[in-house]
Amino acid sequence: MLAKAAEPNTAAKELVSYRLEKWKTTHSEGEKADKLVGTLKKLRCEVKVGSHGGHMDVNYRCPKWQQMALKSHEEAHQWETWLKKLGFETKHAH
Repeated sequence: MLAKAAEPNTAAKELVSYRLEKWKTTHSEGEKADKLVGTLKKLRCEVKVGSHGGHMDVNYRCPKWQQMALKSHEEAHQWETWLKKLGFETKHAH
């Protein structure tokens, strides 16, 4: 599940807006951490990574509203769920 933050386009049917005003930190390891960092950067978030105790601390925020265009209602809800799990505010428009 990987989408790029984008301006709405004609192929997209669903829009998900998101932001996270304050820094949030999550612990992750290895390939999972790399994937998370890559996804957050593609979503235009600020990301800082540190490591200690055998894991990585991924610090992230996205203080300004961003938007991604998705092709289906189901895909939009999957992204909303994932973003909310990471602490983001979301808005979903049809």
